[in-house]
Amino acid sequence: MSIKTSGLHHVTAIGGNPQRNVDFYLRTLGLRLVKTTVNFDDPGTYHLYYGDQSGKPGSLITFFPWSDAPAGRLGTGQATTTAFSVPETSLGWWQQHLKAQGVETSQIRNADNEETLAFRDPDGLQLALVAHPQGDPRDPWDTKLVPAENAIRGLHSVTLSVSKEDATAGMFTDGLGLSFHSQEGNRFRFEAGEGGPGALVDVLVTPETPRGLVATGTVHHVAWRAPDEPTQAAWREELVDKGVNVTSILDRQYFRSIYFREPGGTLLEVATDAPGFTYDEPLLELGRALKLPPWLEPRRDEIEHMLPKLNLPSENNPEQK
Repeated sequence: MSIKTSGLHHVTAIGGNPQRNVDFYLRTLGLRLVKTTVNFDDPGTYHLYYGDQSGKPGSLITFFPWSDAPAGRLGTGQATTTAFSVPETSLGWWQQHLKAQGVETSQIRNADNEETLAFRDPDGLQLALVAHPQGDPRDPWDTKLVPAENAIRGLHSVTLSVSKEDATAGMFTDGLGLSFHSQEGNRFRFEAGEGGPGALVDVLVTPETPRGLVATGTVHHVAWRAPDEPTQAAWREELVDKGVNVTSILDRQYFRSIYFREPGGTLLEVATDAPGFTYDEPLLELGRALKLPPWLEPRRDEIEHMLPKLNLPSENNPEQK
């Protein structure tokens, strides 16, 4: 593989009630809503992007919140845990903070000597906060509810559940340019570039587990970073040459994307770093207004009528009077 990803770009999941989703990720987890737009394939549904101040690649979790969608089922063929990176000394604070919000947690330590706090969001999505011993230099979004000294730095890793590891491992090493890092029992860790928070994927092998069902409370896809469009185009050709069924390059306004499935069944994406979320609104105003791509703008009145109104907590734009 001549082209290699530098790490995770974003994780996209399916949520339920959009207001509940906003309240949890802004107020409970302290992320910033950096873009309020719609699912381009289903514009009657929001697409909400949460991340750091500017929504840098590697900080992002995004949602399609369908209020009437059925509950999903965790299992093989999907990403089953999304982990965020937090300061090493912050897990006690997070445990108390989440408890005060009515969120149950469990604490573990993994083979990399990382302390982890596991919990679920209101729709049942499996999440974790990981305190990496070597720290994480990324700047957080700072709010009164979740101050910078404890705040999420960005994505740490994702866990994929599969019935067998060989073909999935081959996709990560030969298709995405990751390298094998370590094994702990039936969990195999791979890393992009120099590794560390934001560049990790764990492959959990559970052949006895039934196939998962992607719906509310589950991950829809996992996106990996490409630095620019020429690299992405060349990458696509390499994947096609390997016999991978890859989509055409799609315009997502804030990045360009290609999609394909790894052999275990999880939908993967390769997304460009640019142009980013300040493409259509200033940094200080990110997430406040509904943004539509040019081809949907003529339908704005219809789309706004279909979408439930969102009330954004003041934490999203604390400088706003």
